[in-house]
Amino acid sequence: MSEQFLAIAPKTPPRWARRFAEVEREDDVAMLLRDLTADYGLIGYLLINLPPSASTEIAPFVLMTNWPVEMLEGYDREGLVHGSPVIGRLRISTIPFCYDAVAINSVRLDGKSQVANSLFGRFGLPRGAYFPAHNPLGQRGALAFGGERPALTHLEMAELNAIANLAFTTVLDCRLDGRRPIALSQREIECLSWVSAGKTSVEISGILGLSEYTVNHYLNRATRKLDAVNRVQAVAKAMRAGILQ
Repeated sequence: MSEQFLAIAPKTPPRWARRFAEVEREDDVAMLLRDLTADYGLIGYLLINLPPSASTEIAPFVLMTNWPVEMLEGYDREGLVHGSPVIGRLRISTIPFCYDAVAINSVRLDGKSQVANSLFGRFGLPRGAYFPAHNPLGQRGALAFGGERPALTHLEMAELNAIANLAFTTVLDCRLDGRRPIALSQREIECLSWVSAGKTSVEISGILGLSEYTVNHYLNRATRKLDAVNRVQAVAKAMRAGILQ
């Protein structure tokens, strides 16, 4: 099993590849990420599904983190995800990158640079790196590490980049819990995406050139597939599963 993980992510240090190969539960991944964070001289980690462009909060997309609850609440209370240059970069690139909170927040266009800097500084995460991740089903996410140490070396970046895909894939596999992945049609995904943007069935029908009846049919079918009680819950489940980007 370790050899399989090494083949998937050859830059992963063997000790971490072996530990990921032995993972059976989400709790095991959380423990691994905690230990790995400390091993690299960092403080915090954040594993997420990539939020879609219409998102105003990051909390619904967090798979696991050791960020303090107060930090996550502060991040969403201030609406920092919407104008985040980091999230914007993750949406268009698969290349890992280091961050310095002061430098990267200086390009925010929403006037919240100081708020973001203060939040990351107060919780000891002024520097770090983000690693885009994906799984074989095409779901996209990212693993972030932060702390107060100097910038990560090229070798450390390569190692953590390989680990990001292992962590992301392993957590999603654990959440499937032996079940087959939920398969939504392209039309079902499109309709749910517009619902997440606040559109009604009538508005969606105009946007997609479909009848209101057809839009409701797609939305009802997606809701059933996601085992949701209504459209709002269907959108939330689709986002957590990484179906909506």
